[in-house]
Amino acid sequence: MTGYIEWFDQIGMSDVATVGGKNASLGEMISHLTQLGVKVPGGFATTTRAYQEFLETNDLSDRINQLLTPLDVADVQALATAGKAIRGWLLAAELPEGLKHALAEAYQKLAADSGEDASFAIRSSATAEDLADASFAGQQETLLNVRGLDNLLTAIKTVFASLYNDRAIAYRTHHGFRHDQVFLSAGVQKMVRSDVGVSGVMFTLDTESGFREVVFITAAYGLGETIVQGTVNPDEFIVYKPNLEKGLPAILSRRLGTKATEMLYSDTQAGQATIVQPVASDRSQRFSLTDAQVEQLARQALIIEQHYNRPMDIEWALDGVDGQMYVVQARPETVESRADRIVEQFRLCERGKVLVQGRAVGQKIGQGTARIIKGIEQMAEIQPGDVLVTDMTDPDWEPIMKRAAAIVTNRGGRTCHAAIIARELGIPAVVGSEHATENIENGKAVTVSCAEGDAGFVYEGLLEFQRTTTEVDKMPDLPVKIMLNVGNPAQAFKFSRLPNQGVGLARLEFIINNIIGIHPKALLEFETLPEDLKAAIHKRIAGYADPVSFYVEKLTEGIATLAAAFAPHAVIVRLSDFKSNEYANLIAGDRYEPHEENPMIGLRGAARYLADSFRQCFELECQALRKVREEMGFTNVEVMIPFCRTLEEARQVTALLAENGLERGRNDLRLIMMCEIPSNAVLAEEFLEYFDGFSIGSNDMTQLVLGLDRDSELVAHLFDERNPAVKKLLSMAIESCRKQNKYVGICGQAPSDYPEFARWLVEQGISSISLNQDTVIDTWLHLADAEK
Repeated sequence: MTGYIEWFDQIGMSDVATVGGKNASLGEMISHLTQLGVKVPGGFATTTRAYQEFLETNDLSDRINQLLTPLDVADVQALATAGKAIRGWLLAAELPEGLKHALAEAYQKLAADSGEDASFAIRSSATAEDLADASFAGQQETLLNVRGLDNLLTAIKTVFASLYNDRAIAYRTHHGFRHDQVFLSAGVQKMVRSDVGVSGVMFTLDTESGFREVVFITAAYGLGETIVQGTVNPDEFIVYKPNLEKGLPAILSRRLGTKATEMLYSDTQAGQATIVQPVASDRSQRFSLTDAQVEQLARQALIIEQHYNRPMDIEWALDGVDGQMYVVQARPETVESRADRIVEQFRLCERGKVLVQGRAVGQKIGQGTARIIKGIEQMAEIQPGDVLVTDMTDPDWEPIMKRAAAIVTNRGGRTCHAAIIARELGIPAVVGSEHATENIENGKAVTVSCAEGDAGFVYEGLLEFQRTTTEVDKMPDLPVKIMLNVGNPAQAFKFSRLPNQGVGLARLEFIINNIIGIHPKALLEFETLPEDLKAAIHKRIAGYADPVSFYVEKLTEGIATLAAAFAPHAVIVRLSDFKSNEYANLIAGDRYEPHEENPMIGLRGAARYLADSFRQCFELECQALRKVREEMGFTNVEVMIPFCRTLEEARQVTALLAENGLERGRNDLRLIMMCEIPSNAVLAEEFLEYFDGFSIGSNDMTQLVLGLDRDSELVAHLFDERNPAVKKLLSMAIESCRKQNKYVGICGQAPSDYPEFARWLVEQGISSISLNQDTVIDTWLHLADAEK
């Protein structure tokens, strides 16, 4: 048996040349990480010597080289013809007798050790695979639920033949690997019973931004091929590494996937070894993993990352029979981990008609002619620069994916095949859009935007957009802190890569409006609602224990994500500042909100929190903030109160915060007040008795000082934060804060719009300027020039 077979527990990363990258990694983990709690199913690998002998015995090496050498990888038809011919040769060939004998002995031992009901996965492992600079994602075959020696021998040949899949030939050519210098090993591994459990993929960084402090996990029912292939939209979890290490609650966010189908073992002996069937709605509408299981997985990912000392891409499976969590593959992450410190930003300059939306992959914008491709036989229709629109992709599509300016799919999550390849190619992709092939017209121009956060959009037409690049390590020093205005938690990791010193304004309104979408009073009074409203709400809160828990948890997730992205810098969270007309637009909102002629100066801010009609809702916000700060340990979160009109309101609202566990000074909590009403500046010193500083809201301050509605086209031309009356009040507020040695920042629009206004604020002695992300670089450089 010597020379043909290596058992996993006898090999490691020094054996890549013998058993390929994937099998070497499995052996490495079994040998070094088992004692640390990482469970990897045992098995064995055929050696590259066995593969080479297979080719030589059947006189295949020269025939393959003669066919491939003149091949033009851009000729899709020639590629397909050559690949099919070579695979046919390998499948028709006989395995050498010595190899068959070695496989028989090894299989019998593995089967005896695994139990009579065990089945096996046969995985491909190439010598140039799973390296730090080449992923070879899905290039070769994996066969599942293989039982019996005869089926094993056939599966081994199928894996050998898959080294010459069209996509594998193209990939090697594009990356400069010689075909006759890449060899294959077949790994034979005991199957984890995730067919009656859960499986998925996890990365030890955020796949879209490269943010290193999190583990990103996807999960769905059944065998993991559905996630890898992109046939299912999985659950998604983001886990914060520092909290894992401290033993604190670590899940930053949860996203419920549709999980419409699952792959199971086939009951029949003949035909396919697996089947795909629908998932019952009650199962699809709950998370496939518990919080404890998510954190258990993330801890295993952390152990693996620390061992390899680089970000990792890991496949895992939860065995539904023994209840154990297993790692079945681990490879280096090869895209975001190599990203440099140059920040590339894309911004749409206009909006168009949205054709579909789904999950954004990457943060770029691409555009071109939409080509709806329903099958691989249409590959020749894709021209360089087209937008590929399809139901889903698989590795056979990679030669044409390289031509696309962007990719749009009906199915798949952020770790599906289309997403992986789009990242590797550096193009935007919108996956899991459900209706792309229906709603996008073939041959029409479209713009694919992944620059707007978690959701990706496909717009009609070629929209104008901007692209900028910045070397963030070369930003000059400033005499003032530059902070960011951030509303969408899904953009937090991306924005954290910009030069910044924290978040000067984190708006709860985005979370409430876009993620929750329901009036908090309706969640508190859920049982009293009409059945139609109950049904609409029930659909949105799927996966959470009850309506109120949904509200608190979603606020907690959003705030915690912002806090983690910018830690240890301060993240100033402004409590909800919806006006009555805005609250009325939420689900069931019209049941609870009054009609006001001028909501801008109506029931909002501190007055709303103190009102009997809203106090319980406000206490839910406090509950979320307390959980983020005290349970999750994000003490960099500070609390900001908007629209506080009077000193009595200041006294009452700070007392209410203290009643709800948010006492000023407790656990270093700072309370900041929005300075946006003339009374705030006039009585600045008195207001500061209740707060640790001001954050100036120049928008509302300007409207109230000048007595105008900037949304009225009749007087909007008079709106200008640079008006002398406005500047005088702002100067008073800044001076009062400086006199008491307290924080004073600005989070209004003016510094983003007017660099000279930002310069004036610095001259007045402001502590920080909080900017919209698209103006950070320009304003920073402008202020640096002014300093010179």
